[in-house]
Amino acid sequence: MSTDRFADYGRPRRVDGGLRARSARGAIGQSWWSRRFLEVLESFALGTRLTRGRSYARAGQVLRLDIAPGRVTAQVQGSRPRPYQVSIALAAFPAALWSRIEAELAGQAFFSARLLAGDLPDELEELFAAAGAPLFPGTVDELTQRCNCPDFAVPCKHLAATFYLLAEAFDADPFELLHWRGRSRAELLDQLRARRAEATGTAVTAPPVDAVSILDGGGSGVDLLPSAGAARALAGLSATPLAETTDRFWAPPVPLPDRPPRLATGPDLLLRQLGPPAPAIGGPGLLERLRRAYRAFGPADR
Repeated sequence: MSTDRFADYGRPRRVDGGLRARSARGAIGQSWWSRRFLEVLESFALGTRLTRGRSYARAGQVLRLDIAPGRVTAQVQGSRPRPYQVSIALAAFPAALWSRIEAELAGQAFFSARLLAGDLPDELEELFAAAGAPLFPGTVDELTQRCNCPDFAVPCKHLAATFYLLAEAFDADPFELLHWRGRSRAELLDQLRARRAEATGTAVTAPPVDAVSILDGGGSGVDLLPSAGAARALAGLSATPLAETTDRFWAPPVPLPDRPPRLATGPDLLLRQLGPPAPAIGGPGLLERLRRAYRAFGPADR
């Protein structure tokens, strides 16, 4: 009997109609949110193990992917006849914490407008972190990874393929990240509209419709143009009295760093980037003379 416990399993069974990663080569994940998610996973030293599932994700071996508050479940077809059952759990935020976050979001028109327009701004991660609710796990122990395959590695290639497809789900709809953390898009936006209306003492307005018809005096139907762009984004927001906004008009939506980041470089960085000049104008000898001159002049901001 073979000592290799995986000797009886060959290549994965071919799948028709599976969920296939949109990226055919190179890195997976295009949006800021998906790249940030994969960067967090790689920071847990999972990078090399994640690559085991990249071919599975691109071959369409993931049959199903479901995102629910606190848990992602998937079915991944391997070499066995029956697909493997995969789950990735990350604790959803409790209701009291979400209530505090929603109050913070509703109090800032920048976030309210962007969210109601269907966009998750990058600055949202800082706001959640400041509220004590980091969107991404801080350690690998916060993730509960399970797969019923015989591989003891965590993540196995079935879990890794699910991570990649989850990152692409964040590409398609970044609100899925908030859904995983406990709030669906509809629930969050309803709460924002209600809180904005409560703060300004106005009734909650319904979201703008694509087009409405009214009857003129002659009884003919007149189609009004649909709301679009900023008008669509701001239609669900209640007007805030000017006196309540002047004190924070110029304030950033999230705290800015004390000073901008600065890249420390050597004085001969430009020479290293350009490479040696052509022999007709001096070749490597000229490059070395220029390098000594740059070092003699020292840093540009000295």
